[in-house]
Amino acid sequence: MEQIAADIRKVLETRSFSGSLKFDCGDDGVIVLADGTALTENRETDCTLRLSRDNLVALLRGKLNPMMAMATGKLKLSGNPAVAMGLAKLLG
Repeated sequence: MEQIAADIRKVLETRSFSGSLKFDCGDDGVIVLADGTALTENRETDCTLRLSRDNLVALLRGKLNPMMAMATGKLKLSGNPAVAMGLAKLLG
């Protein structure tokens, strides 16, 4: 998870993300986007996305459509969906 967080930090150097969001990958751990960085320490966030580590990697690489992932149960969202929509700017 630390390598994925490091890759996200590189993206955050050139793109901004508002709010706080947690990728919760269960036993594999979490990645929290907040305050302009990505950390692997768990904390409360505005929005949580629950998905497997493999699906997280696919999502970040653009190989998993977030709407299809939600429709098929590969991704579960809780909290503020507007924060999750901000991922499009980060991933785009």
